[in-house]
Amino acid sequence: MARLEAPGAGKASLSRRVLLAAGSSALLAACGEQPNITVSRTPPLAGEQLVTDIEAIARAARPGLLGVSLMNLENSEVFLQEGERPFPMQSVFKAPLGAAVLGEVDAGRLSLDESFLLEAGHLSPPFSPIAAAWPTRRDYTARQLLEAAVGRSDNTAADVLLKRIGGPGAVTAWLDGRRLDEVRIDRYERELQPQIYGMASFRPDWRTDAAFLRARDSVPPQTRLAAIRRYLTDPRDTATPRGILDFLGMLHRGELLTARSTQLLLGIMTHTATGPNRLRAGLPMDALLAHKTGTAGTDLGINPATADIGIFTLADRRAYAIAVFLAGSTADEATRDRIIADVARTAVRAVA
Repeated sequence: MARLEAPGAGKASLSRRVLLAAGSSALLAACGEQPNITVSRTPPLAGEQLVTDIEAIARAARPGLLGVSLMNLENSEVFLQEGERPFPMQSVFKAPLGAAVLGEVDAGRLSLDESFLLEAGHLSPPFSPIAAAWPTRRDYTARQLLEAAVGRSDNTAADVLLKRIGGPGAVTAWLDGRRLDEVRIDRYERELQPQIYGMASFRPDWRTDAAFLRARDSVPPQTRLAAIRRYLTDPRDTATPRGILDFLGMLHRGELLTARSTQLLLGIMTHTATGPNRLRAGLPMDALLAHKTGTAGTDLGINPATADIGIFTLADRRAYAIAVFLAGSTADEATRDRIIADVARTAVRAVA
């Protein structure tokens, strides 16, 4: 169900019935208990139309499950569609991973100039240009790995950094310590990706796209299908749309990192080339977008996860956080991308 809510207020929410009956005054009330919320320079979300349009997109996306969250970063007004449901993140996790890495930099426990010499045991499955290029190139700095993981979605870069700062448990603890308990990171990519399809433990010679797909397709179809279904109900490595909004909001406000590290992470997310047909395609050309995509491989006609999260800033400098997750879709890539772009277009209309 689509609705608006005030984050941090006991996770209270407005039902769709209340929203439609009360109109814009209820939307303002949903932003908080203080009457001075109306001093916001930005208009309230066009709530009724937003609910109608997003629910129509969600119906069209079936049998895939669509999760959407949108937040006005000035007054914290929030819209949610399946906002409390955990969705598989895929490479979306690399944005909070990047924040945790830079948190270690801010604490003086890691230098961006630290060097890494990659061995076969460091490699991870596709997508990973770093693994595909190994052993021709083996030397990287932490900064280069950060840019590869967050900016280009490289799985090897993510896993090396994840191990360097203490592993998945350490990152989840870092998030929990900041009350971001609806975002969880449980596995390395070299664990997660083979498990989605019921494969054996990852081997370095599976590091290219072709080799990984051959290994995947050698698993009996019924085994792969059962594994995909387990993945879609697994609470590990998931985030709720609301939890991602909390992460993006804290990042935007400078509550997670120093100003320098915040600027670095958002800069990498702004210059990423991934997902040009998702959120980016639904925004005005003059809007600025800092974002992170996530995509699972399609197998047996099922795409377990396609996502895009980020912060968009309109030409008049109004900023919004947005997250779109699509799980268990049977649509092709172009259609999945278009669904996410349609959500972005709808969000822009709602904030105009």
